[in-house]
Amino acid sequence: MNPATKVSSENQSHIDSFIDGVWLESGLSENTLQAYRTDLKYFSSWLQRDILAASLEDVRQFTIHRAESLSARTANRSLSTLKRFFRYALVHQWIEHDPCSLVVAPTMGKSLPKSLSEQDVELLINAPDLSRPAGLRDRAMLETLYATGLRVSELVGLGLDQIDLLAGVCRVIGKGKKERLVPLGQQAVYWIQNYLQEARPQILNMRQSDALFLSRNGSAMSRQAFWQMIKRYAAIAQIDDSLSPHTLRHAFATHLLNNGADLRSVQMLLGHSNLSTTQIYTHVAKARLQALHTAHHPRG
Repeated sequence: MNPATKVSSENQSHIDSFIDGVWLESGLSENTLQAYRTDLKYFSSWLQRDILAASLEDVRQFTIHRAESLSARTANRSLSTLKRFFRYALVHQWIEHDPCSLVVAPTMGKSLPKSLSEQDVELLINAPDLSRPAGLRDRAMLETLYATGLRVSELVGLGLDQIDLLAGVCRVIGKGKKERLVPLGQQAVYWIQNYLQEARPQILNMRQSDALFLSRNGSAMSRQAFWQMIKRYAAIAQIDDSLSPHTLRHAFATHLLNNGADLRSVQMLLGHSNLSTTQIYTHVAKARLQALHTAHHPRG
């Protein structure tokens, strides 16, 4: 059984109403709404009855079921979706009692972000075939991602009007529609210029688009297509095949800290609202801290 496909019309109506409601209330991104939709469809199929009739024990058993087959992080996300759905249902008087009120999330250890060495980043960035327009585009995208630490959605969403190559910055629209200016650096500026002059006109092929980085059909590249591109170049460079686009964002932060950047600056560049989110990178920047201790402490 594919749980995501077997949803009763009644439950589908509840889910659709919830999605529309939270979108109007909170203006959530399409990615977040899609995650909510997927989690609720799975729960509906697992429950096999009216989702509004779910009990505390149902939610507990479902949470155990998800924790057994998924990572604690993903299981927690699924439970968070249910909690938001049933809070919404309670406020709108669809139900009289919230079945999630006493459910405890699975324990989740702190996971460190996966990163790459500076040597691996060089191998990855040098993997595209520069004799092809798509290869020049890919090199520009990889250089930009590593130089800025953008989220992949921010990278593929860049428009031409968000790039100022003379000033060497890009204007990023991040989570919550917050804007920030991020330096591009000389290498990214150089490769973006080459891409704009030589490759983008060929890819565009007389079509019109305001997107900076284009797919073969002349529209903005999707996150999924960029993810596949990253995996392909990781294989060419013979580095970890579980690499994801987010890995370059982690490498950006880690390498900045390893080379002397302060945590507050890295927070601003990454667009994190809270410094605590950025602090996890201090765990993967231990090499620099250990070297500083050895070099400067009297008993190092």
